[in-house]
Amino acid sequence: MLASLQRIITLGLLGLASGWVLYFGHAAPALAMAGFMVLIFGYTGFLAMEFLLLKQVNRHDPSPQPSWRELFSAWVAETATAAAVFYWRQPFRANEIPDQLAPPAQVTGRRGVVFIHGFFCNRGFWTPWLRCLQGQGHAFVAVNLEPVFGSIDGYAPQIEDAVHRVTRATGLAPLLVCHSMGGLAARAWLRLMKAESRVHHVVTIGTPHRGTWLARFGLGSNGRQMRLQSGWHAELDEGMPPGRHALFTCWYSNCDNIVFPASSATLAGANNVLVHGAAHVQLAFLPQVMTATLALLEGSAAPTPPLNDASR
Repeated sequence: MLASLQRIITLGLLGLASGWVLYFGHAAPALAMAGFMVLIFGYTGFLAMEFLLLKQVNRHDPSPQPSWRELFSAWVAETATAAAVFYWRQPFRANEIPDQLAPPAQVTGRRGVVFIHGFFCNRGFWTPWLRCLQGQGHAFVAVNLEPVFGSIDGYAPQIEDAVHRVTRATGLAPLLVCHSMGGLAARAWLRLMKAESRVHHVVTIGTPHRGTWLARFGLGSNGRQMRLQSGWHAELDEGMPPGRHALFTCWYSNCDNIVFPASSATLAGANNVLVHGAAHVQLAFLPQVMTATLALLEGSAAPTPPLNDASR
């Protein structure tokens, strides 16, 4: 459903921009080009406002304060990364790389992965990760969380099914890799299914573990649940067994334009790893994040890389 919606949005913008150029191109070339750029790249203005907001909201956060250079670099990177994700991979190439579960002889005994995307995304988000794993003998399933604006708790059965399929194929508890809201969906699944013993490790990337300031403008049940310090967040740890957060590695950034204040993407007792200068979507595709995360498939220790600077 989301892929269809994003195809309509993308093709609609392209059609509108092309119509603008055709209408004004002969009489006013400059106006035609300006209108085309605004229609196609207008989202960069919204991104810029997000970075300005995070700069203000993060002023009293204990995380390192982002420099203007870091913010500018993150804005440029997010402009390109968001276009690739929302204009191409998700609407048109969501199923480019199918789930890898068979033949069983190739995946049995090797740990698998369940990928869980974030808000207003689908499995196409993970295509670069799936491409890395393709043919390496690791089973993987990338879920599509639907309904798009539904309750985060309602995604638990979809995660349960994916975990079951990967575990059945490999004989091992899977690694969960989650971006943004996907990390909250994984925590909700753990709580509802009491599934700590059935997961190897949970990696969250830019997940609003304690909510985000920006969610005050969110749509749907999941948008309301992601508001800062919402009652729903408090319920996530009710009845939590001691040490559950030790299952988690939480990647976060001081330039995350969606999840801020920055420290809201951390969990007490987890392996919290700060990356300097990375934007929200960009963070999921940094080589150091991907390499350290996938290394967990071969070992048992959580990744403990030094602080990184995405702007370098």
